[in-house]
Order: sequence, then structure tokens, then C-alpha cells
Amino acid sequence: MSTTTTPAVLIDQDELSARIIALAQEIRADYPGAPLHFVCVLKGAFMFLSDLIRATDGHASIDFMACSSYGAATTSSGEVRVTKDLDSSIEGRDVVVVEDIVDTGLTLHYLQEILLARGPRSLRTACLLSKPSRRKIDVKVDYIGFTIEDKFVVGYGLDYAEQYRNLPYIGVLE
Repeated sequence: MSTTTTPAVLIDQDELSARIIALAQEIRADYPGAPLHFVCVLKGAFMFLSDLIRATDGHASIDFMACSSYGAATTSSGEVRVTKDLDSSIEGRDVVVVEDIVDTGLTLHYLQEILLARGPRSLRTACLLSKPSRRKIDVKVDYIGFTIEDKFVVGYGLDYAEQYRNLPYIGVLE
């Protein structure tokens, strides 16, 4: 793959915006009036979180975690490492994990186990993109933006070798 290629548009800005607003409404409907604590999985989910939290009514707080299972590769190594942990406790809180993409399910399963052990009142997950054909483990995702085919996608926070994150759409690298 070349980092000079312009990715083909898979999901444009308008589709992203409309779906994220709908996801925020779904999440809020499940937690009417409750303070929500969003945990963004860095780096890929930062743009998704930004738009999601702005579309979410009521009190909301955020924190960040970073995990690695890809490095500079285009496929998961299967080994997950936490490279940045939360700054505050989630005990007794309603937590929504915000992921950019769920493919094998390994990273998300690992994160859910770690976070559940910390005693949140509830733990749900929102992902922008889901690739069910790549699942290696059955993992629960409560809110899914888009289900996509097994293609390598970039843009809107997702990268290839730290490139393409700034694209305002989801694109496919071929």
C-alpha cells in the first residue's frame, strides 16, 4: 500500500454525521438523564468520540485509553497491549467504550474484561465500524455505526502508518 494513494470513499461525511447523531440518540435513550462517561480508545476513535459526545444530550465526561495490536501492519498481531490507561476511576459509573473499528474482537474483548474488573455500574460499547467477517472472538458491541466488508479502511481517525487520519470520510486503500 502506498501512502500517496487517494482512498476511494466508502462512507462520506454526510453519512457519518447522520449515523453518529442517531447513535448518540440511541445511547441517550438507554441512559435517560444519567451522567455518561465515555472512554475513547486512541488513536483511531478520537474523531468519532468528538462528534458523538457533541451529539449526546445531558452530562457526559470523557477519558482515554490506548491499546496496540497492529503496530504499522494492516492486520492485527493478536497480542494486545495497553499503552495508555485511564486517568480516573470508572467505579459506579455508566461507561461507554468508544472504538473506531471492531474486526477480530480481540482488542475490544481485552478492554471490556479490564474495564469490567474496575466496577462500573454499566459498560457498553459503541463502535463506528464493525467487520464481523473478521471476528476471532465473540464480543458484544451495543452500538454499531456501520457494518462493513473486510477491506482496509482509513480516514476519520483511522490510519495506515499514521497517515490518512485527517480525511473527513471513511475510505478504502487498495
